[in-house]
Amino acid sequence: MKVNRIDVPRFIELQKHGAQVLEVLPQKEFDEQHIPGAISLPLSKFKPAELAKLDKNRAIIVYCWDYQ
Repeated sequence: MKVNRIDVPRFIELQKHGAQVLEVLPQKEFDEQHIPGAISLPLSKFKPAELAKLDKNRAIIVYCWDYQ
């Protein structure tokens, strides 16, 4: 798996081409405001079985608002 940090223009480009957006924010923050179409998976509930549900043939963008 290749991991890269991306900027907003690259995010938009990837999302337009079908990338899955995975937000790892706490549920409260996700409920208050999130990226349209994003999947919520708070870090506190992050388990390998949840990742298995994602389409491995599409890019995955993981979003959080800090570096924890």
